[in-house]
Amino acid sequence: MEWYQALVLAIIQGLTEFLPVSSSGHLVLPKELLGWPDQGLAFDVAVHVGSLIAVVGYFRHTLFQMAQAWLGGVFKPASLNEEQQGLSRLAWLVVAATIPAGVLGVVFGDFIEQHLRSAVVLASTTIVYGIFLGIADKTAKGNRELVTMGLGIALAIGFAQALALVPGTSRSGITITAALFLGLNRVDAARFSFLLSVPLILAAGSLKGVELIQLGEAVDWAMISLGVVASAVTAYACIHAFLQLVDRIGMMPFVVYRLVLGALIIVLLV
Repeated sequence: MEWYQALVLAIIQGLTEFLPVSSSGHLVLPKELLGWPDQGLAFDVAVHVGSLIAVVGYFRHTLFQMAQAWLGGVFKPASLNEEQQGLSRLAWLVVAATIPAGVLGVVFGDFIEQHLRSAVVLASTTIVYGIFLGIADKTAKGNRELVTMGLGIALAIGFAQALALVPGTSRSGITITAALFLGLNRVDAARFSFLLSVPLILAAGSLKGVELIQLGEAVDWAMISLGVVASAVTAYACIHAFLQLVDRIGMMPFVVYRLVLGALIIVLLV
């Protein structure tokens, strides 16, 4: 893989990891349209690390406060004020909402890898879940804030996140869709989706890293570094822009984009 190919793929990954569009749908296009080689496992690990750096860096203060409040809730619950209690509860909700995707990934991961990575599935999920995102954005009341979210809502969003194991679904897309249907406003739906990405990206990147070590593949560290930096910078900028604009522009631009992307995949690959 050439350096410019690595740069383009890292930027695509950084953008699509957190926008409510399909990252798998985007990453297949350079290969099919331009004949680019597969990015390889090492580079896949690199862009996951970059995405993780971006989201942790952007939410560093919130994550630190959540961790601090969670530890306080475990060891000195009586010492927490009202704000810290809310942060501790949010940390527990993130943990709880991560469990469904983790469990179902272990149970159905091999089946999905073998049977659900076709172009038909990729195009179908890109289009269908794009339509659901549009319906959620237009019909949801958006009167619930993150601080009022309960365990039931967090688990429902967590089970929705598990659907993203199927290519084309989009992890951020499906979690934001579920959050909107469940009454969260756009900004808090996006924030919870981003917070949920931290343990999931960490777990996915760790598993891929272990697999890379087991395979013993040679690593081009210059290319890996490029992937980490490019994906991190792009993802950070993407998170910031999305949170600044989402309440004004809504989800419809992403819905239209998903429909076009799905149609393009059908024309090119099906």
